[in-house]
Amino acid sequence: MHDITRYYLGFNLVPGIGPLRLARLIEQCGSVAAAWHADEPDMIAAGLDARSMAGLRAARQTIDLDAELARLRAAGVMPVAITDPIYPPLLRMIPAPPPLLYVRGTLTPADQRAVAIVGTRQPSTYGREVTRRLARDLAAAGITIVSGLALGIDTIAHTAALEAGGRTIAVLACGVDRVYPERNRVLAERITTAGALISDYPLGTPPAPLNFPPRNRIIAGLSLATLVVEAGEQSGALITVQFALDQGRDVMAVPGSIFNPLSAGPHRLIREGAALVTDASDVLAALGLDGPHRPDESPLELALTAEEEAIYRAVEAEPQHIDAIGRAAGLPAAATAAALALLELKGIVRQVAPFYYSRGR
Repeated sequence: MHDITRYYLGFNLVPGIGPLRLARLIEQCGSVAAAWHADEPDMIAAGLDARSMAGLRAARQTIDLDAELARLRAAGVMPVAITDPIYPPLLRMIPAPPPLLYVRGTLTPADQRAVAIVGTRQPSTYGREVTRRLARDLAAAGITIVSGLALGIDTIAHTAALEAGGRTIAVLACGVDRVYPERNRVLAERITTAGALISDYPLGTPPAPLNFPPRNRIIAGLSLATLVVEAGEQSGALITVQFALDQGRDVMAVPGSIFNPLSAGPHRLIREGAALVTDASDVLAALGLDGPHRPDESPLELALTAEEEAIYRAVEAEPQHIDAIGRAAGLPAAATAAALALLELKGIVRQVAPFYYSRGR
């Protein structure tokens, strides 16, 4: 397997030879090793153009395959060829799957139960809370959360999966040694301990606009379904949806406010037949999977003061402003703030944005 992988690694460094051309060349030559050493008649028969043939000849003269493998090992990166048993089965099923993946972290059989969660980089308070709850509950049910490590919905989905003790996979539009965006570097390191960073781009590849659609294609390909939380009409999340549809995978969407432009994408998807999702059970039912472990939303045996009990009963699943909570509980502002702070310490109320609170269980 090591010998086979080195040739796939070599081809991944040759410009102009993508999955389809490589597949034709392997078919023509009989193996990936023979394809690496193909002569001109075989290259022509496989449909390679002059640029691709020149690139392969140059690569054979300049690339030390063993040195490239050693460079990956030194960087803590595992190359996974399409012939490798740990190559994700769902991804292998899509048209023209990437022949080689660069992986930091681990891939496991559990990742076959995967759902992509995607959306805007600038979610509303509602979108942030919905994403957190869905990713948390799905991860608690043993679903691997797949996303793209972008700011916004992606970051929240990865973080919630980790906080629930679950697995998550981030697909990058750059080399796995170059985390993008930079502010998610700590999150990326956490992901490698409970999932993986994945890319089909060689080490050192910078993020470029043209890299993101192919990255979105892999996100969809790794997943049983793609779930959109908030996305405008021109959102990149909808590119991921199109890839999911092309791959025959399920598409799901979370409804939102009709006044929020970020609801336009999900609402259009729902009108076009996407499954409407309001909680993790909707996702699992649509996929025919087991239901999630539901955290108890009662205070259990926690001892609450009368004021804390009143505030807790006024707090709802949907985030509310502190003033609205105080009015519902019939308490002054100071008492409301104090009770909310104590309930937050007890883990049954969360501050989801400045002055906005929701139930924490």
